[in-house]
Amino acid sequence: MNALPKVSLIIVSHNRPAELARVLSSLRYLDYPTFEVIVVSNHDPRALFPAIFGIEHIKFVPFERANISAARNLGINAAAGEIIAFCDDDAVPEPTWLSHLVAGFADPAIAAAGGYVRGRNGISFQWQGNRFDRFGNQFPLKPVPNETLAISGNAEFGVKTEGTNCAYRADTLRALGGFDESFCYYLDETDLNYRLGLAGWKTALVPKAEVHHRFAANDTRNRQRAPKDLFQIGASKAYFCKKHANSSDLKAELDRFQTAQRIRLIKFMLAGSIEPRDLRRIMPTLLAGYQDGLSRQPILNKLSSRGNQAFQAFPAGMTGGACLGFACRWWQWPKYRKGIKVLSARGYSVTVFRLSLSTMFHRMRFCPEGYWLQSGGIFGRAERKSTIFRKSSLIVRAESELTRLKEVRPIKKLSSWNELEALVKS
Repeated sequence: MNALPKVSLIIVSHNRPAELARVLSSLRYLDYPTFEVIVVSNHDPRALFPAIFGIEHIKFVPFERANISAARNLGINAAAGEIIAFCDDDAVPEPTWLSHLVAGFADPAIAAAGGYVRGRNGISFQWQGNRFDRFGNQFPLKPVPNETLAISGNAEFGVKTEGTNCAYRADTLRALGGFDESFCYYLDETDLNYRLGLAGWKTALVPKAEVHHRFAANDTRNRQRAPKDLFQIGASKAYFCKKHANSSDLKAELDRFQTAQRIRLIKFMLAGSIEPRDLRRIMPTLLAGYQDGLSRQPILNKLSSRGNQAFQAFPAGMTGGACLGFACRWWQWPKYRKGIKVLSARGYSVTVFRLSLSTMFHRMRFCPEGYWLQSGGIFGRAERKSTIFRKSSLIVRAESELTRLKEVRPIKKLSSWNELEALVKS
């Protein structure tokens, strides 16, 4: 691609207004120059969050049902970009996310791109690239830091992208009929990835395109990720196997999956996330889902040949013009916080390392006020495979974290309190 393509970013949200507000607050810090934002939800964010930067430029598509595929298809119909990207409402992208993700389409043979996903602590990876078989079972690919991989799918294996961090060529997505709406929840993008591979398209895995994903509670799981109901998971699993695998293998695979889900529930029970009575209640919902899924038929080809609305650019691009980093101890935070909120409101992408004299593990999170906050101990772990104790100082430790982040959040150096005051007054 010679010129940067226009991107339509679709966010689907259902009954999670707080999470939606958080991700929408983060979009002003994206450094990609031309993208629009489409929210498909049962709540209009323009009415709920009038103070969020750029909210008046968002395209809103009302949708009441809990069907992720149908919601995404509605978003695709409203999209006017050449590339269509997806991010979940319980995720937050890094400032360079779209720039790296779109760069994955440099090869015209690539129709899909997916990035890496960091988990709840904001540091450990939740997902770094998988392949999957005709049953939808996933197999990890060996991570290749900072190197984009272009991989072809086939009848036996597909290349997985995560729904919270993926993008597709709009024309190809529409030609395939978009998402199969019989996948209400689970395996929805896996089915699309499989069909892309069968059609001869490649998928790019882009490590530098990062989002942070919290796994917020929804209709099917609680805040500890423990299932409350397995009906839709069972239905999607059975339907995926029926659609893509040999019928002779179906019973054995569904039996194996049933055993795996029981083991998963027992682990949640031992961890205290569910009670024994929940195990007895939840498992029958999986079997009911199997029956429903085996009766489902494809629901495709409901997409318009092009977006039915004009492109509506979102006014992002870090209006302050830079990524800034600050380091402080916990007792200095009240002094720093007021100025950092001012800079964030001006469009600076600000990261704060608020570290104590301890060995506490580090956590990174995006605050709705508009800045990234990494907390923990000066001597503690950031990456979970590192040593328990690390001798350091506040500035040295913060600078080492800048080095870790430089590919996705290019902070050139740590700024001082005096620089913060000068920027606030300017």
